[in-house]
This record gives sequence, structure tokens and C-alpha cells, in this order.
Amino acid sequence: MNHLHDRPLISALSELSVRAPDGLAQRLLARWSYVEGPVEGAYVATTSEGISSVVPASTVGGDDGFAEAFHRQFGRPLERAERPPDGVEDALRTGDATGLQFDLRGRTAFERSVLETTLQIPAGELRPYSWVAWHIDRPRAVRAVGTALGHNPVPLLIPCHRVVRSDGSVGQYGFGTDMKRRLLEGEGVDVDQVEATVRGGAVLVGDDLEGVVCMPTCRRARHVGDDRRRGFRSLAEAAAAGFRACADCRPVGR
Repeated sequence: MNHLHDRPLISALSELSVRAPDGLAQRLLARWSYVEGPVEGAYVATTSEGISSVVPASTVGGDDGFAEAFHRQFGRPLERAERPPDGVEDALRTGDATGLQFDLRGRTAFERSVLETTLQIPAGELRPYSWVAWHIDRPRAVRAVGTALGHNPVPLLIPCHRVVRSDGSVGQYGFGTDMKRRLLEGEGVDVDQVEATVRGGAVLVGDDLEGVVCMPTCRRARHVGDDRRRGFRSLAEAAAAGFRACADCRPVGR
């Protein structure tokens, strides 16, 4: 007889065969869905670890375009989900994704710290790259922060569009500066006013009545009347004038 299992090598290999671990398919598979946003709809892919990819819908060629882009980047099988992940629609609507779980495997520890800090920036507020660098205890790594945000796999939810240059200009964005401005204006940011404020030499805004100094777009600063508003070129200058840093926006010194 010449059955395969009569051959010693084949028999040995067959004995090594084992049933795939329970849940293996779920750990390998990613599921995608389309989610409407108040400014920009998005394709969202989720693994067993969390949200792994977000792509603004206007930047890919529909469902197939997103699937192809995801496969090129992650190499994972992808299928359509029955519904979007819990909390994603609310996060896009409110601009607050701090309660979501993200799959950031493949990111370095530095990149993770950049993304986790950026996640804390509230909707409608801006922070410079130097702010992110300062709050991850890497104040000289401003350029590296920009690079890490340029590789953000979950934009819109981790809001890299809220990080701008120290000169007040919106800076670069993976999907173009026009989209970045559109996202910010959709959150109520007057980008032209912010740029004009910084061009005028004020990178921080102080409240004479409260003695508090804030980032220009801090929700607290937006309610300060012109009769109480003071501009400062640095946190050190504000401190010398008797102002303390806002506990909400946590402006940094330079």
C-alpha cells in the first residue's frame, strides 16, 4: 500500500497538526465600518485590541479604496462590520474619544506617548507641537512629535488636527491643510484669529481679573473680555507679571 501516512516524514508532520486556538480568527481579523461625522465621515477599522485605523472618507476611493489601503498598511484580513464600534459615532460628534480603546501595536513607546497626550486636547482647542513635547517630558523633541503625529493611524479620533505650529499657523496635516482648517473650523476654532494673535506677538492670553494665563484657544480664555485680556510672549513673562498657568490647558514655558 502506498498511503501517505505510511511515509515516515508525512506521518510525523501529521502528528504535529493541532486545532487552531480558540479565537485565533478573531485576533487576526479586522472589521470596518463607515461612520458619519459632523464635518467629515470616516472609515473605521477595529481589531480585537481596539480601533486600529481611521481614514477620512473623502481621501479614499470608497469602500474598496479603504480596504486596499488598510491591507497595504496592516496586511490583515478585513470584513465589513454589522455596525460601527460602540462610542465611535459619539466621539466623532463630540470630539472626545478619551473613552475609546485603540490598537496601537506597531507604534513605538515615544509615538504612543505622543498620541496619548494628543488625545487629551479638547475639541475646539489648539496646542503647539512644543506643548505635546513638553508634556511627554521630551521638550526638545518637537520635530519628532510632528513626525509621530504624521504617522497617526487613527486621525479624527486621536485629534492630531488640533496640534499646530508655534507661530500660530495650522501646519502640516496628512490629508492636507485645507482639511485641517475645515476640521478646526467645524469645531468652532477661528483659525484666522488665532494666527493673527500669534503674529501680533502673543502666544498666551492672560485674564487680568483672575490672574490666569491660558493658551489662546482655551475654553477659559475665550470668555475673557477685551478689558481683562492681556497677551504674553511666554509663560515666564506671564509669571513675572503675577499670572499663574491655567490648570485646564496647562501652558508650557519657553
